[in-house]
Amino acid sequence: MAAAAAFSTISRDEVFDRLTQSAAGSLCVVTPNQRLSLVLQREFGEHQVAQGRVLWESADILSWSGFLERAGDDARYADVAPMPLLLSQAQSHALWEHLLRASPSGEALLAVADAARLAHEAWQLSRAWRLEPQLCSAAQNEDSKAFQDWAPRYERILQRNGLMDAVELADRVLPLMSDGSIRRPQVLVVYGFDSFTPQQYEFLGRLQHAGSEVLLAGPQVHAGRVLRKPCTDAEQEIRLAAAWARTRLEAGHQRIGVVVPDLAARRAAVVRLFSATMAPDYALPGATSRILSFNLSLGVSLTDYPLVNTAMLLLELAGRDTEFERASRVLRSPFIAGAETERTARARLDVELRGRVEPAVTLERLQYLVARHGADCPRLVRHLTVLAEFRKNRLFGTQAPSMWARAISEALAAAGFPGERALDSAEYQTLKRWHDVIAGFAALDRVVPRMAYAEALSRLRRMAADMPFQPESPDVPIQILGVLETSGLTFDSLWVMGLDDEHWPPPQRPNPFLPLAVQRAAGLPQSSPVDALAAARVITARWCSSADEVVLSHALQEDDRKLRPSALIAAVDAGQPEVRDYADFRAAIHALRNIERFPDEKAPPLADVHVAGGGTGLLKDQAACPFRALARHRLQAEAPEVPHAGLDSLERGTLVHNVLAKVWAQLRSSDALQALSADALNMLLDAAADAAMERIRRERPTALSGRFADIEKRRLMNLARDWLNEDRRRSAFTVLAVEDKRGMAIGGLQLNARLDRVDETADGRRIIIDYKTGKSHAGDMLGQRPEEPQLPLYLLTAEPDAAAVAFAQVRTGKMAYVGLARDGDLLPGIKAHADSKHNEQYPAWTDLVAAWGEDLERIALQFADGISAVDPKRYPQTCQYCDQQPFCRIRERFGESVIDGEGGE
Repeated sequence: MAAAAAFSTISRDEVFDRLTQSAAGSLCVVTPNQRLSLVLQREFGEHQVAQGRVLWESADILSWSGFLERAGDDARYADVAPMPLLLSQAQSHALWEHLLRASPSGEALLAVADAARLAHEAWQLSRAWRLEPQLCSAAQNEDSKAFQDWAPRYERILQRNGLMDAVELADRVLPLMSDGSIRRPQVLVVYGFDSFTPQQYEFLGRLQHAGSEVLLAGPQVHAGRVLRKPCTDAEQEIRLAAAWARTRLEAGHQRIGVVVPDLAARRAAVVRLFSATMAPDYALPGATSRILSFNLSLGVSLTDYPLVNTAMLLLELAGRDTEFERASRVLRSPFIAGAETERTARARLDVELRGRVEPAVTLERLQYLVARHGADCPRLVRHLTVLAEFRKNRLFGTQAPSMWARAISEALAAAGFPGERALDSAEYQTLKRWHDVIAGFAALDRVVPRMAYAEALSRLRRMAADMPFQPESPDVPIQILGVLETSGLTFDSLWVMGLDDEHWPPPQRPNPFLPLAVQRAAGLPQSSPVDALAAARVITARWCSSADEVVLSHALQEDDRKLRPSALIAAVDAGQPEVRDYADFRAAIHALRNIERFPDEKAPPLADVHVAGGGTGLLKDQAACPFRALARHRLQAEAPEVPHAGLDSLERGTLVHNVLAKVWAQLRSSDALQALSADALNMLLDAAADAAMERIRRERPTALSGRFADIEKRRLMNLARDWLNEDRRRSAFTVLAVEDKRGMAIGGLQLNARLDRVDETADGRRIIIDYKTGKSHAGDMLGQRPEEPQLPLYLLTAEPDAAAVAFAQVRTGKMAYVGLARDGDLLPGIKAHADSKHNEQYPAWTDLVAAWGEDLERIALQFADGISAVDPKRYPQTCQYCDQQPFCRIRERFGESVIDGEGGE
């Protein structure tokens, strides 16, 4: 509702003059928001200084909500009439959520918390816009019918418990102000409002009727230069606005405004690009912390701050269970006692635990693992032990919110929160706001019953997430604002971005629980295109008169869509504002470049023939990509494991290996296998499967338990039985070695390896066998860069007279030997070398063995010599599952762009 002509208007300077001349407490100024009230207080002080004063009465300048809350306090302390207790926003939301869950119509809701928030908003709108009479007679849909059921219930709860919603405060204090029961300002200046709700208009009218003088005021109107600036896209728009703001700052402007209508969505990009423009080195390691010259009006959710996020993760860990990735952040957090002294040890512990835990972990399980493997983290062990004990004693059952608040604070203290180092200013302010959230949660006693820990934690998380927060900072000249925060403000220079035809006026957002026809009839700003356009027109006009220089910008393209300027600014002349060209830090360094070029394809040669952990995988990696071999086997670079549920393919393959190793370690010959009865075989397989599974259980006890363990055991026994049937088809043989550890020398390297199995036929020919549960190809052992060099390596270094090398492909329905053999009668399904397709390249078996010797010798010598080029055998297949890609930057080498998390390259 627009301001009526019944109220007189005055200028800002007249407001300041009257504040100076009025008796203390006789004149009050109210503003639409807290930001404007603080700005006016500062400007009033500047006005006094300009007038030569050194001492003056503090101005009574409040936001609208602050003015009403003060009146409510006056009424309560004056004891002139019963004054219900004012609910906080969190208390109101909790009450609505409880009401919806208890109602029949609320049972079908999937997101009760979101619905409760919208229902509360609908109830406040119905009061502020006086919609109650229209709601009774309007056509109702399913949502509005549900709201008509909830609203009276909410009102009865308030009345029965002596409570009051924030929107009711104006109606409660107005009669008391009117009859003089509480103080009423002689003069009330209403400053910076674009429009009023019917409730506000009625309040001001009745206050004036009661004898107060009500005046409307606003900022000085500037008849400055207004131009429109088209930009290529949204990012260029932000970059240009940042450069413009810095240009104005360097020109001496003190009040520079930048308006971003969708500031919440673009906040990260705005901060990044403005920071890069104002302080190009802000993100460099070791850069000095400084106060930047801009400030954002919009904070971020309190849970986005690391300190509060750690607190929530700790409390989550103290519940039933949590994802290990979240628990991992607790282990590595700086806000846990001992984090500084045990930082490196905790990082190593985190890597160690990743190979031993399930994707979800309980506090007790984590405490056990940390105690077992965290000998270098005694303080972490101690605090987790204390927290686990506290959980057993205090975090079960149902309690009132105030009791949960106390228990939560004590649980965090038990974990050593917020850490041992001194907090900086921003962290200290964040901790203080977190304590405010805990106090607000304790105050829910008035509106919600006892609850379990999970519900308490969920509600606390929502309260913290709903609280926007930004640490206080000194006054800075550049203010980045949302639309609502610009009410009543003036600037030396103003830039407004995002004014394209898709985003300005902003899309309508009518409340779903109020009939649309009622909202539109009442003129709610977000209920219809007409009202949204009218409101946007008023705001746009205000922007254009808020500064001596105003730039209205808009993007010309978003993704693949062409954009046009909003109809509200299309008539403004396009132009180019004066903007200096500021090079970013990367460009500045590049401009001063003195590039040195040197080959990076060769590391220093090995000083020792023994490579730590060096096995056949070393040659496999060198053949696949020399850099991968360097990174893994010399630099020990490896990605942390990702915890997985159950068994992964490697563990399943290991189980099969271990079962067959156990079986053949006992049988030792095909004759023993042939003589084995079905019952005896079952007993042997049963024992072998149990032994293999026990090895896994020792490290990951939950990976093989319950029904899953029974299923996995049957799978193992069936696979082993089917494979033994394949071995029954062979001629007589003896198993000479099972899981045999051997030292191997090649190309100057001393490697360690384990042969799965070595068989010997009745006539003395030997066969080297390696179990594979995946698909196998004999060709993988061939070529100058073989993909599977282990069997040829075994032959060359451990069994030089072997007549065959083969993979035992242990796969359901595809049991087979896959390999290469000198003779055709050694293994079923494998032809003699002379009859195979490989005899053209290698005419004789001896030629093949000689080629293996040359190729593997060369690969080993390359590794020893430090050859480490980024040279994948087949890109991108070789790199598909490689964990060294961030290290070797293979994608950049092949010209692929890498996009970071904020959309920058």
